Amino acid sequence: MELSSVKAVITGGASGLGRATAARLVAAGARVALLDRSASAGADVAKSLGPAAVFTPADVTSADEVTGALERAVAACGGLNVLVNCAGIGTAMKTFGKAGPARLEDFTRVIQVNLIGTFNCIRLAAPHMARNTPTTDGERGVVINTASVAAFDGQIGQAAYSASKGGIVGMTLPVARDLAELGIRVVTIAPGIFETPLLGTLPDSVRASLAGQVPFPKRLGRPEEYAALAEQIIGNVMLNGETIRLDGAIRMQPR
Repeated sequence: MELSSVKAVITGGASGLGRATAARLVAAGARVALLDRSASAGADVAKSLGPAAVFTPADVTSADEVTGALERAVAACGGLNVLVNCAGIGTAMKTFGKAGPARLEDFTRVIQVNLIGTFNCIRLAAPHMARNTPTTDGERGVVINTASVAAFDGQIGQAAYSASKGGIVGMTLPVARDLAELGIRVVTIAPGIFETPLLGTLPDSVRASLAGQVPFPKRLGRPEEYAALAEQIIGNVMLNGETIRLDGAIRMQPR
């Protein structure tokens, strides 16, 4: 897919990995819609990116809100052929600890946003992509999901987060197979430890310790590096049904 022809919806596009991806795609000539919570900085971010970007607020767990946001995105961008799922949350809780059993509602919320929210956006974006005129390869759309190395190397306290990201990895191939006959590709990126707003809340000493665990390069990942891989996925039609670790060869320790 030519980047100048991209009309993308990016969930979680108001910050972090989503914002960096939006900026990169706009710079390449794409049009983007930032789908994020109404209370986010989405409107300001879209304004900073210029006329090729719009903000379409929605909760990824809501069928009605996502449906409306996608319709507004299609109207503003002139279509939809790329979906990048970056919206997500995390929580730290041991299955059982000093405070007792983990709170089921906290576990459920992480699964709802990260896993079910991702699937909700895919299933509702697919009908829009299916209407596109196919390229010479028969391609009509590209879906990029965001998992995490926690899907494979979950740490103590990460049961909910790891389960949600493992679910994204697990559904990548079957969803790619579901949508193959429509010419829609599905690829997942599993980032390691990246400079994101969530990580920015940690003390400098903790951040330095995490960076030191990365074999090479010995630093935290940059959102721009996620965005660069997303761009490559969009442009390479043979990438499909796969999860790509973007992690500097890190394998997380238990804690």
